[in-house]
Amino acid sequence: MIEVSVLLLKNVINLPIYLLDEKLTFPPVENADKGILAIGGDLSVERLLLAYKSGIFPWFSKGEPIIWWSPDPRFVLMPGDLHVSRSMRRVLNSNTFTVTFDTVFPDVIKQCALVERKGEDGTWITNSMMKAYIKLHDGGYAHSVEVWKEELLVGGLYGVSLGKAFFAESMFHTVTNASKFALIKLVELMRQKDFHFLDAQVHTDHVSTLGAKNISRKKFIKLLEKALQEETWKGKWN
Repeated sequence: MIEVSVLLLKNVINLPIYLLDEKLTFPPVENADKGILAIGGDLSVERLLLAYKSGIFPWFSKGEPIIWWSPDPRFVLMPGDLHVSRSMRRVLNSNTFTVTFDTVFPDVIKQCALVERKGEDGTWITNSMMKAYIKLHDGGYAHSVEVWKEELLVGGLYGVSLGKAFFAESMFHTVTNASKFALIKLVELMRQKDFHFLDAQVHTDHVSTLGAKNISRKKFIKLLEKALQEETWKGKWN
């Protein structure tokens, strides 16, 4: 995730900052500067769904207003491009882990917020973000992948699904390879259900090893528009 302080926004962007109000609208994504499109608004289910349908997502830290992003390039994983290394194939075949979907969504998002990550200080998953995505989950739009070692939750991820697109938000692991296991199992399910792509937002080495690549925002929006023409798989995936 891109770390940014609102106090430094005037030094980060060159274009005017779009300040959202109660109206359910966003400026065109082409107006984003260094990925930042707008600030303000709320985290209602309706606004979040509109944001994802428009190629936009919220990303901010505690004490900051809501910051809305539409980066260029966009980091995506096409299901057919999934790369599984030999070492991960051994993990997949070892019965070390088991996977479930949508059984403990609140626990997954809490772990994503709590588990420390190398090179990161603190979390962007605030209490308001957790509450908002739990509401999305209750509405059948947000989903979790849970990885278990025996009866212990050791990894997972969560994100939003619309049409034939999955927008991955965050992942965690407390045991090596558990988050990769979660992502691989998710992509395998996406293949079965003919999903078009997984949006990983911005580049990470972790997801890059699995085959994700940067594409232009323009191309991403075209892919998104096509994926949204398909029916959304709502409800729990377990």
